[in-house]
Parts: sequence; structure tokens; C-alpha cells
Amino acid sequence: MSIEVDALVVGAGPAGLMAAEMLMAPGRRVLVAEAMPSPARKFLMAGKSGLNLTKDEPAPAFRAAFSGSASAGLEDGFGPDQVKSWAEGLGIALFTGSTGRVFPVGMKASPLLRAWLARLESGGVTLRRRWRLEGIEDGFRFATPEGPVLVRPRVAVLAMGGASWPRLGSDGAWQGMLERAGVPVAPFRPANMGFRVDWSPAMARHFGAAVKGVAIRAGAQVCRGEWVIARAGIEGGGVYAVAAAIRDGAAPVLDLAPDLDLPMLTRRFARPRGRLSVGNWLRRVLGDPVRAALLMEWARPLPASEDAPGWAARAKALAMPLAGPMGLDRAISSAGGITADALAPGLELKALPGIFAAGEMLDWEAPTGGYLLTGCLASGRRAGLAAAARLGPAPPEG
Repeated sequence: MSIEVDALVVGAGPAGLMAAEMLMAPGRRVLVAEAMPSPARKFLMAGKSGLNLTKDEPAPAFRAAFSGSASAGLEDGFGPDQVKSWAEGLGIALFTGSTGRVFPVGMKASPLLRAWLARLESGGVTLRRRWRLEGIEDGFRFATPEGPVLVRPRVAVLAMGGASWPRLGSDGAWQGMLERAGVPVAPFRPANMGFRVDWSPAMARHFGAAVKGVAIRAGAQVCRGEWVIARAGIEGGGVYAVAAAIRDGAAPVLDLAPDLDLPMLTRRFARPRGRLSVGNWLRRVLGDPVRAALLMEWARPLPASEDAPGWAARAKALAMPLAGPMGLDRAISSAGGITADALAPGLELKALPGIFAAGEMLDWEAPTGGYLLTGCLASGRRAGLAAAARLGPAPPEG
């Protein structure tokens, strides 16, 4: 079967749905093709612990969070203020937390997605599920439940995600397809991921424990966020914030007492140990069994118990012997993708005129905390607007 449409969007995540919204107009035929049984699966999964839409902070600081060859100006024209207005326009009440992170009052992603899909449907956008793109020669070839379908659009926006969380649909399978068409694609790497650690058996009782009140330094970056000791290693927001720096070669150093300077901590370690075991003594000094366990695990060979300066120095600058990043299957997002030199203004693919790309298909990355979602929405908006401009005015209704 062959069909013709004005605009095709491949991928129904945040970037694809935003592109469809920009293309939506009375009389214009807009088709969104999604490979999975339901749209925006990664968006919904991310919202299970509270949908962090964006981060309310000054533009220079917000932009500094983005990196990668295709990151320049990614959010121009659609930053935190615009994301908030857009969500409120869908009837979603928002609040801003103490760290500047912006959430729906209800915290969940599903009410926003339902309102968004309803708006697109009322605007004439058609969503097709279980349509998997198989080729782009002489049109867009899809495998569908009804059999093969060839779509011939006047313009198209590709928003098929990166390569993280492949079980939710972002498997990066499109990479070879675009490379064969002459589109440069940087190799995918995990981003916002945890790191593997070869724990000793003594750490097993701490698996699942939260690590609080510490700071990780990686190069010029410092993060005091919370993270978790997992069976496979370390994971969580406090790790993700510095993950790119560690992945790219910065040696991570853990400060177990960031609120105390070295002389103050040395005085704590100088208190008599008495009959306490080393473990109980460290728990008393540091005020936390998890931090004490990390010091015991990573400070070997351990200083003598009377060496207060040695213990304090280790606790303030504890080398973290990580065994490499966790893979793409466990990463929150991915780095790599379509490089900047493959893109014309408006995120059009130079090698494929009339085809635009958005979201995590592009070579950019950002930490969690609202940056990722804002970047996807902003790039979808830019690609959708550019594709709509290429189409020209929508035909009159009737």
C-alpha cells in the first residue's frame, strides 16, 4: 500500500510530537508513525518518579548544560519559560522546587501526554502505532500490522530517539539507514549512566542504600546530589551529573564530608577510638554507616587508627575505583548521533533535502534535571517549524 501525506513524523516521543504540533494546520495531512504499541514510552517511564519538565534558571547557565556537536543553540526560542507556558496551555498546573526543577503539580507524565495527544488529534494529526521504519529509498517504507506501507510525504521529521533504554523503543537502529544515505552519525555512547564497581563481599549489605551528604568531584565539576549503591555499581542523579566528565576521562574523587574542612575533620578523627571496632568508630566520626562503609571499601590500605590526618585526607579525597560506565541498556540517555556538519539550518539533513531530524537522534547531551526533556521539545519545535515553512501555507479547508 502506498499513501501520500503533506508531512510525516517518524517517532512519537516528545521531539516527534512537538514537531507534529508545529506542522499541524487545518487542511494539512500530518502523519505520525510510532514503532511501539503506544507513544512516548520513555517519556512516561521518566515521569514515574516525577516528571521533571525543565529547570528554571538563567539562560547562560541553562545553555551551559548542553554539549555535543549539535548542541549549539539547541534550546534557542524554547527554553524553560516557554516549556512552562506550553505545559500550562495543556491545562497542566506546575510548581518549581527549591533546586529550580519544574514539575507538574500531580508529578505524573500521563495527564500531560493525554492532553497533548488529544490536542494533536483534534488538530487533524493521525497517529499510527506499530509502524516500524525499514527504509527511506523512494519514500518511507514501514512494516505495519496491515502489511508493508510506503509513505510519500512532502516533508518529514525523524525523531526516533537515541540508543538508550532500547526496550522502550530507542535502539538506534536507524543509524545504518542514515549512514548509507550519506548522513554522518557519531557513534553512540551512554550518557547519564551509572558506573560499574567490583564490590567486596562486605558491601553486599549496603546494596540499595542511598548515599547522602557527599560530593563527587570529576575534573572541574562537583556534584552533591544523592546516589545509590547498587549490586552492579553506583547509580543515581548525583552520579549522572558528573557522568560525562568521568566517561571522558576525569578521575572521580569522593568527599565524604563536604561541609567540613580538612582541619575540622582531622579533629574528629583525633577523638579517642577506645574499644570501638574500626567500622563503628568510622560510623561515629562520619555520622553515617554508608559513608563509613565506602571509606572502608575504597581507602585501602587503611591508615593506622591513630593517624587522624591520614584518615581525614582519605575521607576528603577518596579515589573512586570505577570499572567503567554501565551500558546503553541502563543509561538514561545517549551521546552521539547525527553530527552538526550533517545539518542545515532548521535541522534539515543536508544529504536528504526535505527531511529534518530532532531529539536524541542529534549529537548532543545534557544532564538530567529537566535539560534533556527541554532539549527534545526544543529541537522538535525547531525541526517542525522548519518543515512547515518548507511546506508553505496550509491549503484552505474544504
